Order: sequence, then C-alpha cells, then structure tokens
Amino acid sequence: MIAKLRTYVLDARDIKSLSTFYGSLTGWSTASEDDEWIAMTTDNGWRIGFQPAPDLRPPRWPDPAAPQQAHLDLGVPDIDAAADKAVELGATVLRRNETWHTLADPEGHPFDVCLRADDPKTTLLACMLDCPDAKALATFYSELLGKPITYEGDGAMMIGEEGAQPVMFQQIEDYRPPRWPDPAAPQQVHLDLVVERSALESAEAAALAIGATKLPGGGDNWQIYADPAGKPFCFTWSV
Repeated sequence: MIAKLRTYVLDARDIKSLSTFYGSLTGWSTASEDDEWIAMTTDNGWRIGFQPAPDLRPPRWPDPAAPQQAHLDLGVPDIDAAADKAVELGATVLRRNETWHTLADPEGHPFDVCLRADDPKTTLLACMLDCPDAKALATFYSELLGKPITYEGDGAMMIGEEGAQPVMFQQIEDYRPPRWPDPAAPQQVHLDLVVERSALESAEAAALAIGATKLPGGGDNWQIYADPAGKPFCFTWSV
C-alpha cells in the first residue's frame, strides 16, 4: 500500500445543498463543515466530501458529449421507494432497471440505487470510476491502495472486498478524461488518499513509478496527481 483511501469527493456549486440531499437520502452524518469543505461519514466506514466548484460542468448521462467520470452505488431494500425519495429531494431519474435505477443528484452527478432486499438500511456499496481500460486502472489502484483485485469481468473490475470500501472500474469506449486544471474539461469528483507527511517523497515516487502524474497545485497538507486515466487524486497528510 502506497496510500490509504480517505475520502470520495464530489465537486458542487452548492456544497451545503448537495450534502443535505445525500444526508436526507442516506442518513450520512456530517463530520466537519465550513464554507469550503463538508465531510460526511457513512455507517460502514466511508467518508464523502463536498468541495465548491463554481464552474462545475456536470455530466449529462448518457450524453457522450458530457460524460460522467465516476458514480456511487447505493444499496437499498426497495429501489422504487429509494428512487421516489431521491426525486422528492431533488434528484432526476435517468434510467430504471429490474435490480437498480440510475439517477442524477441535484448537481448532476449520476448514482445508482441497487437492490439489497436483505438490508433495511441505505448503504454505500462502492464507488465506480469510468476509464478507457478497466484492468489497467484497477491494477494501478490495487498497487496504490493495497487492495486486491477481487472481481474481473468483461470491461469491469473491482478492488477490495465488499464492506471494506471497494473501488470498481468500468470500461468506456469513448472515454473523455478531465484535464485538470483546464476549466474547459474540469474534474467532477476525485479521491483523497492519506500518506504520512514524512513518507510523502517516497509515496510520490512510488505512485509516479506505477503510472501517476504529478499535477500543479497543492497546499499545506495536500498535493495533486492524476491517475493513468487522467483523473485527479490528492495525497493528504496531517499538519
């Protein structure tokens, strides 16, 4: 493991409204909040962040001209009831299936409600990253996060065990990566990964060696990189 998965971060024009939407839909609790950052926690160990992005260009799924970059899978006991509740809170239904429905949250980020009839709670099952090569990106994050590859299918991969913050990858034929910090092709989401400050240099070298790219930008406790599919992620540490 080079770094530990800390937070799945959603860009939003209005972080308060979006965090309120997810809190009302899922029961996630707020762990920290200010004008520039809101973090929520789930009952199964995930941490979800919201950061301001006034110039967010949301996906228009399934329009290939404005594709999603990632999405969340939520497990629910009744997909129709969950979808109806999400719509009441401001979401839009994009597609209905027998075992899952796809919706867009009020900022346009797609998410799925997936049938888990044996669990009465709404549970965050996984985050799914779009990419041009699922096996290549899964291999990268498996090495970066120290999570084993636990599923390999046709154009889909998963690292990590169910219930232990698995990350999934789906292969997209016409993949269009973000080009951070280009405002014409901005990110929609990113991952925050934790490293020890004293180990930052070695962690960076290890990440670059497996295919990451260092990007401009950083702060007192964070530095930005891109994975091999062009998606930004951050190394963060305590100060």
